[in-house]
Amino acid sequence: MRVSYSLVLANVLLWGSGTAFAQASSAYANSLAPYIPSPQIIVERMLELANVQPGETVYDLGSGDGRVLIAAVQQFRAKAVGVEIMPEIAHKATERIAKLGLQDQAKVITGDIRDADLSSADVVTMYLPTDSNDLLRPKLEKSLKPGTRVVSYSFKVPGWKYNRMEEDDPYGNGRKHAIYLYVMPPKK
Repeated sequence: MRVSYSLVLANVLLWGSGTAFAQASSAYANSLAPYIPSPQIIVERMLELANVQPGETVYDLGSGDGRVLIAAVQQFRAKAVGVEIMPEIAHKATERIAKLGLQDQAKVITGDIRDADLSSADVVTMYLPTDSNDLLRPKLEKSLKPGTRVVSYSFKVPGWKYNRMEEDDPYGNGRKHAIYLYVMPPKK
């Protein structure tokens, strides 16, 4: 299933005012995906599939409310960095992390994931449409060190062969969603 960001924004227009839509679309013109939180069971499964180890650094691209960051720290004793383009969502995630006392292990960077420095990542998680994954692929190939695990929920990274794929029905409605694990190969 491919999600079109334009289609999502068009649906927002149908339900909201034209003014609100115009403000939202111009403010987030660089956004690669709408904000759709991953189910907690999927967050945990993504981190398990990536085999996150204590002390490793997990980057969540489009980190939303910080649930991947929090799970990485609390359940896997990893460090976590989120990159979120929407300032108000990034701020709320930062507040949530602080309330849990995890600010020394997790942080959210407000900005465009295309500009983020990913070189210290051991694991990268993402829930982005296929088109966005394709757009990010060259950056990931250039930035990530060999052995870095990349986990994508629901959408493949075009041009990459996944190392492992699992399917789950997180909503219990009979619709399976895939989780793809990729391991960055040695540099050529």
